[in-house]
Amino acid sequence: MENRGEMIELLTGVQSSRRTYYAELKKTVNELQKKNIQLEIINDVMKGFNIEMTMDDMLKNVMEKLKTIFPLERISIALGNDKELTLSNVYPQHLFHMMLGLPLPKEESLYWHVFHSGKPYVFITNSTQNERVWVEEESFRKLGLVSIFLFPLTIKGTVTGILTLGSKEMMGDCAADLAFFQQLSDQLAVCIENTRLYNEVLKTKKQWEETFLSVSDAIFIADLHGSILQANEAAKKYFPKEEKQKHLNVEHLLFKQAIASFKKALSMSETSGGELHFVEKTCEWYSFPILDTSNELHATIFYIKDVTAKRKMEAQLVHSGKLAAIGEMAAGVAHELNNPLTAIMGNAQLLLRKQHFDDKLLEGIYECGKRSKNIIRNLLTFSRQEEFFFEKFSVNEAILLALSLVGNQIQKQAIDIETKLDESLPLIEGSCQQIGQIILNLLLNAKDALEDCGRSNKKIVIQTSIEKINGADAIAVMVQDNGSGIKEAVLTEIFHPFFTTKNAATGTGLGLSVSLGIAEAHGGTLKADSVFGKGSTFKLILPV
Repeated sequence: MENRGEMIELLTGVQSSRRTYYAELKKTVNELQKKNIQLEIINDVMKGFNIEMTMDDMLKNVMEKLKTIFPLERISIALGNDKELTLSNVYPQHLFHMMLGLPLPKEESLYWHVFHSGKPYVFITNSTQNERVWVEEESFRKLGLVSIFLFPLTIKGTVTGILTLGSKEMMGDCAADLAFFQQLSDQLAVCIENTRLYNEVLKTKKQWEETFLSVSDAIFIADLHGSILQANEAAKKYFPKEEKQKHLNVEHLLFKQAIASFKKALSMSETSGGELHFVEKTCEWYSFPILDTSNELHATIFYIKDVTAKRKMEAQLVHSGKLAAIGEMAAGVAHELNNPLTAIMGNAQLLLRKQHFDDKLLEGIYECGKRSKNIIRNLLTFSRQEEFFFEKFSVNEAILLALSLVGNQIQKQAIDIETKLDESLPLIEGSCQQIGQIILNLLLNAKDALEDCGRSNKKIVIQTSIEKINGADAIAVMVQDNGSGIKEAVLTEIFHPFFTTKNAATGTGLGLSVSLGIAEAHGGTLKADSVFGKGSTFKLILPV
């Protein structure tokens, strides 16, 4: 009777039912745990796959969780298109059968088969049931892989890559497991595509920001109230006192002189612009409306360009045009006057040979004709009508030539001439006659300045030397006098044609303008420095 209970349990099968119940319960718990881990993996893929995490880190995280429920040893991603498929990532990194980044072969390729078919594939190495021989089989065998699962990464019906899972054990093709792997591959495909799109947006944003910041002209983006939303680096150069242009008002910063135009620009859906003057600069500004998706104005771009140099160049072009017109007129007048002047001077010389005429009157006529002839020659030189030839010569030679013409005349007026000529000067390429004309004009101007000063110790100094101009050797010819000097107010005007500080009988206003033109034709320049009442210094610079 003591074994009665045991006998009843044996006869009724209660113990067997309990064992079956607990076995089924344990199996169910394992399945639930497996499902939970699978859901956790999918969730981690969705949450953890971001721009900061690399693909290798993501594969590592996925693989560590997969290994808790599957006997997997290897996971890899291959990405590409119809033309090229490359193995991009493998974990563990030492388990790869070819170099990462190299294109996979197309012929008899298992990867390409899955890519083109768009269907998952389970491959077992050394299996007699394999349909065909794949080029990857030898590599799988060398890696010790037995079961390989390949799943297409599909986005909107387009295959973009292959997810591969490898095991060193024989794994069955359980439908539930395959469904999970397919779901995992779909989630990875979405994450990879989202990352790709994010990177494209990030790259475009970076390119736009770099372009915006590198533009050398100032750019402001302002809202409809004029508050600056964004400004580039160039804006800081335009407004160095304002450390931060952002959140300032454009009207306060820029448009104090153009408030009406600015306010109009903020309310316009069309491009507008104007001109600004500030900080000794002349600037052009343009406004470009920014429209939202409803085609409504919600912000404005203000573009500011410094055109100070442009305006100066335009003024120089206008001035050059005037000089060209004056040159053409001067050339025409000179040619028209040359013939009658030649007749006047010739006839005056003929009459001078006859003794019964008043020699002083004829000499006056001849001298006036000669002076007019010189004026015409200067006009022709100014208008570039008179030809001269370039050859090698010494600047000192040109100075001596000029002194031989007017040296005695200057010294007769009690003016000392001191020469300091550098005998080591190299020869230059140019016209000795034309450079001599510059020296002659400078000497005559110095003589006239000394005549007006009333000074007792009148002196002219001529000096030549070698100077460094912008790192290159140049010959400097200095003509200095201690005469009446030039007023500072007119010092910048003395090189303009027909400008003169002399009276009408002695000055034509062409000497310095012609001299400057000759100097520039030789690649040089002519500079002036003067103190009114103390004297002037003119310096001719000629390149070696």
